[in-house]
Amino acid sequence: MSRTARVERQTAETKVVVTIDLDGSGTSRVETGVGFFDHLLTSLAHHALFDLEVATSGDLEVDDHHTVEDTALVVGEAVGRALGDRSGIQRFGDARVPMDEAVATATVDVGGRPYSVVTMSFRSSHIGNLSTQNIPHALEAFARTAGATLHVDATGRNDHHIAEAAFKALARALRLAVAVDPRRSGVPSTKEWV
Repeated sequence: MSRTARVERQTAETKVVVTIDLDGSGTSRVETGVGFFDHLLTSLAHHALFDLEVATSGDLEVDDHHTVEDTALVVGEAVGRALGDRSGIQRFGDARVPMDEAVATATVDVGGRPYSVVTMSFRSSHIGNLSTQNIPHALEAFARTAGATLHVDATGRNDHHIAEAAFKALARALRLAVAVDPRRSGVPSTKEWV
């Protein structure tokens, strides 16, 4: 069973192409033009063991908002497509990841219910050329198109560490949630689908 997807999205503001393999080895090639966001997505792929390629060109002369949001939307859509009908998966996952003084917790449900609760506070307005406002916004956008419920909480004193711990925790939680459950046949839900 191949759990891969390729998604393209083009608007007047951005062009995004994403390929993903949920059963990869954590290799990635990420180019969005927003260096720290590339770092976060690379970390996500590495710790989730997803093979991920992201190529985004956006209106960075305006700011980073459209580039980050649209990339997160397409990465989420790719995860959702790669999951297919979501049968035979673990569905739920959670992880707690420290990074020096920072710690992050992520809890996910990839059963098709999009919702997000993201709690993190930053001391600075930017990390490199990434607006810290756009970090939780990216997670919310990802959840919406992935069909995932995610709760992410991260605290610390160093903004870089807070953000990176959050993406690593999300990655570890996703790795568990998308894993194939050898005892499960069908969609992991007690609802009857007609």
